[in-house]
Amino acid sequence: MKKGLIAANDFCTYHHVEYTFVRSLNEAGLVELTVIDQADYIPETQLQQLERMVRLHNELEINLAGIEAISHLLQRLENIQEEKRQLRNRLNRYEGGNG
Repeated sequence: MKKGLIAANDFCTYHHVEYTFVRSLNEAGLVELTVIDQADYIPETQLQQLERMVRLHNELEINLAGIEAISHLLQRLENIQEEKRQLRNRLNRYEGGNG
């Protein structure tokens, strides 16, 4: 095993998912794959996100287009939450300076 990488075939075997599904996620820009010696590897940093997509596909029978939409919405939600956190920090600094 390469450091920080999981073989895509091992991931697929463990999660009972077709390799073509992971490849489709990669082609849609939803998951990163690293190619080493003609074999695909998944960065460990992508595992949680990829496992979430596999659950959406397998347990809820959501197709690739649906997963793309859900992923886009989740990313937007994370961005909004980060913006809210930053605004709250700025407000706290402002209130602290005038208190």
